[in-house]
Amino acid sequence: MPTRRASSAGAPSGRAPAVGTTHILRAALKPKLYRDVEIDSTASLAALAEAVVGAFEFDFDHAYGFYSKLTGRYHDSPEKYELFADMEDADSDAGSVQKTAVSKAFAKPGKKMLFLFDYGDDWRFTVELAKLGEKIPGTRYPRLVGTSGDAPEQYPDMDDA
Repeated sequence: MPTRRASSAGAPSGRAPAVGTTHILRAALKPKLYRDVEIDSTASLAALAEAVVGAFEFDFDHAYGFYSKLTGRYHDSPEKYELFADMEDADSDAGSVQKTAVSKAFAKPGKKMLFLFDYGDDWRFTVELAKLGEKIPGTRYPRLVGTSGDAPEQYPDMDDA
């Protein structure tokens, strides 16, 4: 029996595509301030980052990373993926957000990671794999499937503070 190989994200395999799986993840800034995003399981962490940022109606204009340590010194996380790892001449010991599939970083329901967006403004989202789903033919992913709370302003007017 031939060995079945996992194909890279989005790469054609020469066979009819299977229905496939999705990951339904909750990205929370606070317990009652979150967005639930459903994404193709083979999508990259970079695609997930863009989906989370978009779900909060932020501009996707800063560096980011995913870290297994939810509190404390996130740089000491045993598992980490950073945009810096994908940059030419980068000096990063983190994994790639472009080459790492959501299914690898979030293998089982309940898995949580810190998603740090904009190292200057320090937006810290807790991202948790809520459950796995099945792709629905004709549906575009990623998609927003749940919300709670009003998104904060990404760049609040300092005069209003």
